[in-house]
Amino acid sequence: MKEKSHVIITGAGPVGCVSALILAKAGIHVTLLEAENDLPLDMRASTFHPPTLDMLEELGVVSEIIKQGLITPKFQYRDRADGLVAEFDMSAIAEHTNHPYRVQAEQYKLTRIISGILADYPHVNQKFSSKALSLEQDDNSVTVYYETNGETESITADYLISCDGSRSFARKSLDIGFPGFTYPELFMVVSTKDEITDVVPDMCPVAYITDPEEWCAVIRAPEMWRFLIPTNPEMSEEELLDEDFLESRIQGFAPKSEKYTVSHSTLYPVNQRVAETYRKGRVLLAGDAAHVNNPLGGMGMNGGVHDGVNIAKKLVQILNNKESEKLLDLYDRQRRPIAVEYVQAHSIRNKKIMEEKDPKIRRQRQDEIRAVRDNSDKSFELMMQVSMINSINKSNATA
Repeated sequence: MKEKSHVIITGAGPVGCVSALILAKAGIHVTLLEAENDLPLDMRASTFHPPTLDMLEELGVVSEIIKQGLITPKFQYRDRADGLVAEFDMSAIAEHTNHPYRVQAEQYKLTRIISGILADYPHVNQKFSSKALSLEQDDNSVTVYYETNGETESITADYLISCDGSRSFARKSLDIGFPGFTYPELFMVVSTKDEITDVVPDMCPVAYITDPEEWCAVIRAPEMWRFLIPTNPEMSEEELLDEDFLESRIQGFAPKSEKYTVSHSTLYPVNQRVAETYRKGRVLLAGDAAHVNNPLGGMGMNGGVHDGVNIAKKLVQILNNKESEKLLDLYDRQRRPIAVEYVQAHSIRNKKIMEEKDPKIRRQRQDEIRAVRDNSDKSFELMMQVSMINSINKSNATA
């Protein structure tokens, strides 16, 4: 039976958990279905941008994520051969956010914080080992069929928010196209607890290192330094994950005589795709279910959280304040163009800049970024862009 003011959410990642907390605080019954037997231990995303932190502040969880993370106000553009190109300080955008910095913290920390809070709400049911399989909907409700303990069960609610990743069952069930492309190379994350600034003293906790053969994004998480590096498509996963090979990747960007201790490593394919629509009937797509992109710039998880906040607040207006369902179409108009015109465009451009092979173009881009650094107006605009404040402002301005 459908309960009054009930929303199903599939996927207990950052997007699903944030959406669930907004609905729970509004008194709306939530069923959160997660296929895994516990909260996913996903370490790929680790950057929280200023507007995301502002949203988490509204939910009362930002202080805890800051406590478990690393405040990072500065970021750098570097070249593998030439070293530091330019450094930027996000304190320049302090008038436009309560958090003029990034916080580096693995995304699983946020889901654990929120899941603990959700456990105190009697109208929230967090169901693990519950894999969504299919759905049906009509003008009044949506029913999700899911597998749990070897049995197929169903649940009916007013709406479904699908936050279950790039292989979203809802997107596939509703035959929503997911056009785009897959990069030929796998991306590698290799981490070490060894202190990189002992070797490269001026390395910032967020640094983008260009190189025509092997670029790198360096991120300082609270417990370790993480190196995001492209790989050779002709190498096997066994070869790529060889301990000596992993250690050599770090040595290539921060060389020292002693060996590094590799703390963590992973390989994953990367896509650039956006769903053809974020709404079909009473089903809404958010996060990776709606859009995926390369991780340069840390826009994927943040953009997904922005989706979740947007649609959850609209469902509160519809369910509690009897607002029109036209708000669901507004969600699509506000968030889908941001994925296409902002997240996709900038993440693709970022990768092209990182791997540029023409030495003349590389030098030209170095000169351009130094010119931006030396011009306060251009520097401010860059930080408004990379912080994702511009994308939020544009999204909210869409009627």
